Amino acid sequence: MCLEWDLLMDDLLYGTRNKRGDWRPFDPIKLPPVFVWPVQPIKFLKWLFGFNGYLWPWNAAWLATGAVFWYLLLPPMDVMATLSPDWIAYLLLRNAVVAAIWYSVWHFLLYVLRRQDTQFKFNGSWPTEDNSAFLFNNQTKDNVFRTLVSAVPIFTAWEVFMYWAIANNHVRLVSFAENPFYVIIGLLLVPLWFESHFHFVHRALHWAPLYKWFHRVHHNNVNTGPWSGLAMHPIEHVFYFSMPIILFFVPFHPLHLMQMLIFAFMSPARGHAGFGKMVVFGEKLIAIDSLEHYLHHKYHKCNYGTRILPFDKWFGSLHDGSPESRARMLARLKAKHARRHPSKAEA
Repeated sequence: MCLEWDLLMDDLLYGTRNKRGDWRPFDPIKLPPVFVWPVQPIKFLKWLFGFNGYLWPWNAAWLATGAVFWYLLLPPMDVMATLSPDWIAYLLLRNAVVAAIWYSVWHFLLYVLRRQDTQFKFNGSWPTEDNSAFLFNNQTKDNVFRTLVSAVPIFTAWEVFMYWAIANNHVRLVSFAENPFYVIIGLLLVPLWFESHFHFVHRALHWAPLYKWFHRVHHNNVNTGPWSGLAMHPIEHVFYFSMPIILFFVPFHPLHLMQMLIFAFMSPARGHAGFGKMVVFGEKLIAIDSLEHYLHHKYHKCNYGTRILPFDKWFGSLHDGSPESRARMLARLKAKHARRHPSKAEA
């Protein structure tokens, strides 16, 4: 199933398509108006509270989902004070069902129904079905297997560890009644902690030995899809889901933990979707904003983090999708290679 040709041409109003069928937006990646000088308070407030900004829709969605998990889908805390196969198996099954539904919806709409064909798709081809780099020689089957068989159990293990720690008072909880300001500020800061943790763990995984042993599994997905998001080596899953460890050092409300966990568990579907925009409700578009991570999978040496905390800009590894940015990236890599191999550079 695909759209009519006249609708397929709509993406050319927003970008260009090369001979291979790869789509690129006209506008380069724009960093939010946070770390800018002079300050831009009006733009900042629009970004903070506006649609497709900091709060709406995604961060609000992760928080709301986390609240559902905490208040409706957890065993009693006194039960989780003791490690037991019963409640651990329940969490494992619950997480497997949630992952299967969430990632399947993205994949089904974009890659099975292909309801918008390659409209707004960064890579004009579809995931490979005959490639020995993947388990079963099939990218999608490999990604599904790694998500359900590795990511879900390791994510569940982190969950179990944190709930057990809470139930046994190994961490300090803060109630909303006790300190509402602290709780609200914490909820606003959770995405920033996620970005910081993700950037530096991700950057470490690009150190040559760790890349070769572990991270290369994830980078087999050059042409990413939703299921690629959590298709990692099990050791990488351990590090990726480790962000709640900070809560052993700072007081927190349970929703801080849940927002953190859900962010890590569900956001990779969007970040690896492989499309710049999704067509919904006829011809209405919603931005997916996955270009920077698509470029990371394509070039490997750029965009190690995300947008809000511009570590890539500060460290010189930002690729905003423009030809100028690509030229700067290539020049940076050439200079780095020359420093490491001066004899070859002179030759």
